[in-house]
Amino acid sequence: MSDQSSRPPRKLVQMSGAPGSGKSAIARLLAHSIDGVVINHDLIKAFFLDTGIPFDQSAKLTYRLDWVLAEDMIKQERSVIIDSVCNYPEVIDRGTALAQKYRYDYKYVECRITDLDLLDQRMRSRESLRSQRTGVDRPPPDAMASSASHSIDELFKKWIENPCRPVGDCAIIVDSTRSPEECLDTILKQMTPPTDV
Repeated sequence: MSDQSSRPPRKLVQMSGAPGSGKSAIARLLAHSIDGVVINHDLIKAFFLDTGIPFDQSAKLTYRLDWVLAEDMIKQERSVIIDSVCNYPEVIDRGTALAQKYRYDYKYVECRITDLDLLDQRMRSRESLRSQRTGVDRPPPDAMASSASHSIDELFKKWIENPCRPVGDCAIIVDSTRSPEECLDTILKQMTPPTDV
């Protein structure tokens, strides 16, 4: 039987940020640093789309599966990183409730970029999944144009200027115009409480 008192507390981390802000690259690095697993929302949604499930239904199913997988990983005593956009209060509520239920340390990591040109450049240069934007003005191919109720500028402005954040001191905001490695250093410093000497 392992000595759980000497083990650092397990974490549930919710990534947040506009498309192209570096969430996935940072999540992968963070997973190595905290011995965690990443639940890749876009990969799961792309799987549902590949099976012929419509875009809106795929999005709903993906969020449901995210939580099933997260809880299963927690039951296996793994730290978990949920790599998805975090645009709705319900997503944060689910994350905080799951962390509280299993006494996990909850953190919200927001990858912040305010430069739309940089976001666009990143999206255009990455190898995108079927479920992802391929540019600021290029929604996922399966997304129906009729479902967009906002202009592109309004949509990104909302993601950038009014992100959905949890209350309290669990939020870590990084300037992700910097390299993923620099962002990781910032995140780890804020995750680890200072020790008294």
